[in-house]
Amino acid sequence: MSATTLRAAATVRAAEVAAPADRPSRRRSAEEETAPARVSVRVRDLQIREAGSTGLQFRGYASVTDASYEMWDMFGPYAELVSPGAFAKTLGTPELDVPLVLQHQDLRRIARTTNGSLRLAEDDNGLLVEADLDPEDRDVDYIVPKLRSRLIDEMSFKFRITSGQWSPDWMEYHINEVDIHRGDVAIVGYGANPHTAGASIRGSDPLALVRSLDEEQARTVLAALTARLTPATTPRVRISDEDTRLRVIS
Repeated sequence: MSATTLRAAATVRAAEVAAPADRPSRRRSAEEETAPARVSVRVRDLQIREAGSTGLQFRGYASVTDASYEMWDMFGPYAELVSPGAFAKTLGTPELDVPLVLQHQDLRRIARTTNGSLRLAEDDNGLLVEADLDPEDRDVDYIVPKLRSRLIDEMSFKFRITSGQWSPDWMEYHINEVDIHRGDVAIVGYGANPHTAGASIRGSDPLALVRSLDEEQARTVLAALTARLTPATTPRVRISDEDTRLRVIS
């Protein structure tokens, strides 16, 4: 967004919005009126590993806190960020019900908090997602190869804003508290937040990761392992009969 456009929208917003605590009206992730109001983070450091004899474990971030991204309201563009601590209250909800889904499609669930297969927590990076996945689930079988190849590398979450505040210049909106009960966390193609966060599908068998590599990746890993495992040359030491001083022969 240009600074001019951002300031122009902020000027109108300051005149029209009743109070700084009011939520953005017609909030969305792009200029088009039909754009969804969704926030996502790009996945990096992706790994695929088995968890024990059966199953997979997924780990990633559905939201990165304290990092701004572009959004739009009825007046134009603005910067938005999720404040640290925004998830504290909602994660303490008794019987919290949040599924891990594909592309925000409610019927394509691959884990859920209510059955213990999905665990959510807020840490210094944002909303941490950990899930135990069933490889026999067709949706899991569908998404894992795409995560391995990085054809899909973003996450998002569906939520309700329960508390927020506009900055004094009306250019930035801070989401101070959200409610994700009966919302979702999702693996998606694209979303609003361009910031990156670590994510992985992991387990106890490193050979599963090796088998997932293409030839070029395998050669790179082999070279790194060879360098790591090659013993360092041990210098020889000679003790002089003349004065018993140590001399190192390289």
